Amino acid sequence: MPVDAVGAKCALSNRSDAAQTFRLLTAYAQKRLGIPPSQLSLAQLDAPFLAAFLDDLESNRSNSVRSRNARLASLRAFYHYAALEAPQHAGLIQRVLAIPYKRLTRRLVCYLTRSEVDALLSSIDKSTWGGRRNHALLLLAVQTGLRLSEITALRQKDVVFGHGAYVHCEGKGRKERCTPLAKPTVAVLKAWMSEQGSDESCFLFPSRSGGRLSADAVQHALATHVTTAQRDCPSLAKKRVTPHVLRHTAAMELLQAGVDRALIAIWLGHESLETTQIYLDADLQLKRSVLDKITPIQNRPGRYRPDDKLLSYLKEL
Repeated sequence: MPVDAVGAKCALSNRSDAAQTFRLLTAYAQKRLGIPPSQLSLAQLDAPFLAAFLDDLESNRSNSVRSRNARLASLRAFYHYAALEAPQHAGLIQRVLAIPYKRLTRRLVCYLTRSEVDALLSSIDKSTWGGRRNHALLLLAVQTGLRLSEITALRQKDVVFGHGAYVHCEGKGRKERCTPLAKPTVAVLKAWMSEQGSDESCFLFPSRSGGRLSADAVQHALATHVTTAQRDCPSLAKKRVTPHVLRHTAAMELLQAGVDRALIAIWLGHESLETTQIYLDADLQLKRSVLDKITPIQNRPGRYRPDDKLLSYLKEL
């Protein structure tokens, strides 16, 4: 049965991820097998071939284990449907579905302390247009915890001032949410938007040509400002600061302020509370407060008594 015949009907949970997975797979198959994507069949995409494809994603495309597992999830969804549509390939499909997910090491999330955030924002030269844009963008990112894709997609109409100011965005899965804005953030955004003009359809943080700011441009600007901020805040040199780290920073600020984990998940637009668990794991201050509430085990250290010199000499012989 042709692959595209099944793929046209296959309902996957995340279509964009699935589409990217199959773009990569068909390109890999065409390179390895020399067969056009429209002529591929399930018989050619067996478990050993798909395992090699997943390994290639890690070795040649530098995909993380998490990304590899996401690609495998898309493939599994496809083959689950194929099991109903192409029962003659049941054995092949079962072997594909038996490909295991890779276990990954869950590292503690990296985030910035308040002093590091202050140093970062203070390092930006606000006398230039680009500096004022970057300052407003990074301040919004740290205060709201919006994803990079959500921030770069914002338009001026998405910011609502007045009593209860907020920013409206469309997140993952086309889910809309509104995030409140703090007064300092409102003041900065008002000044920035008044400078940009009154066209509400314009991007909130445009490129110099007026188009949507690319992810690479934001990452480059952030790296430049972090390098400058390291002069006054050396601890930044020990951290790999990315736009997503600013999202983690917003979450940690909420957690350390005593905000419930469920509310943090709503604030960040998480699908599951389990996603928010990583911030509890990373909060050392929270763990210290737990330690302060328990009675420590009473014990005394042993006392070191050196051996007699003669006995030490004999031991060394």
